[in-house]
Amino acid sequence: MAIIGGGIIGICAAALLSEAGRSVTVFDRTGICEETSSGNAAAFAFSDVLPLAHKGMIRQLPKWLADPLGPLAIPPAYLPKLLPWLIRFWRAGAAKHYETSLATQAGMMKLAEAEWMSLLDRSGTRPMLREEGSLEFYESEAEFRASLPGWAERQRFGIGFRHIEGEEMAALQPGLSPRFVKGTFVPGWKTVADPKLLGKAVWAYAEKLGARFEHARVERVEAGADGATIVLADGTRRTASKLVIAAGAWSHLLAKNLGDRIPLETERGYNTTLPSSAFAVKRQLIFSGHGFVITPLQTGLRVGGAVELGGIDRPPNFARSKAMLEKAKRFLPGLDPSGGREWMGYRPSLPDSLPVIGAARAPNVYYAFGHGHLGLTQSAATGRLIRDLVLGQTPPLDLTPFRPQRF
Repeated sequence: MAIIGGGIIGICAAALLSEAGRSVTVFDRTGICEETSSGNAAAFAFSDVLPLAHKGMIRQLPKWLADPLGPLAIPPAYLPKLLPWLIRFWRAGAAKHYETSLATQAGMMKLAEAEWMSLLDRSGTRPMLREEGSLEFYESEAEFRASLPGWAERQRFGIGFRHIEGEEMAALQPGLSPRFVKGTFVPGWKTVADPKLLGKAVWAYAEKLGARFEHARVERVEAGADGATIVLADGTRRTASKLVIAAGAWSHLLAKNLGDRIPLETERGYNTTLPSSAFAVKRQLIFSGHGFVITPLQTGLRVGGAVELGGIDRPPNFARSKAMLEKAKRFLPGLDPSGGREWMGYRPSLPDSLPVIGAARAPNVYYAFGHGHLGLTQSAATGRLIRDLVLGQTPPLDLTPFRPQRF
């Protein structure tokens, strides 16, 4: 069987299918975890159960769009193309969908944590896990109070946290600007040493089990009762008994070949990775009011986040990564901003904040894409669900909310 996409979703599916004895070939135009999966914020965000559509983003839209370098940007020329997606996003955030969306995301996160902890052990990658927790900061009492309903919802699902201030906050992150009056510490929050290195290590495990990689650009796909055909950019064809499309932000283009129109949009994210010596950051720091995080990695200090709804064809606007770095200097006085590497990646996002996991209209094809900000977090769970679908086993979650045809 074949998987299109060598990012973290595709390789987790490859690892679990290889464990089940399937012969798997992964196709990718670049390599294993060389694109969006290489530059993310390195978080296992298992406690992030609030769907993006319900986080008040629509209310913040006018304020954020007024700042071209703020947490959210939409290039004016792209707005007409984006408008149908924004309308779907607005509808998904309606109160009547809240409980179902929250329960679905919480269930997915519970499975994600269990599957990742197990996969880390089986693949020998547990030493790459970091369990220092996270710190989220607030610049005013009003901002802190506005966060409380979200924390109350997390508490419903057994997620531990404590609100902090003063000396305790300073002890958990020395050198923080006094502009932050309160914070929330989540002790169970996890990160990884480096997302690209973790992905390559999981792939090495899959390779030992027999998985293969083919460096190729996929032009289109076809499917029939006897299996699937992959047409490569050089005109050659590959056949497979079953096919998984896990090509991130490009997945909907392949799905369209098969008669599935899926409203995927791309949240372009930016970061700068500084040398580790830039500042002694103890754990992931979350500045939600500004839409970015700072993560200490084995390979440096990563300052990144924000959202630019701009599709897959526009050139990067690295003024956005520079703006986050300027804020980081103010938030952590003493931060050395020199020697950084800028990066931009494509988060494949669906308007209801849930991925597409399930069978295509065409036979023998499955979809696994659209995880937005949570691709790394939910990748092992997605691999488990895809494995069960391919093997004809009953998955541990009700997949109805993730159906490709729900739109």
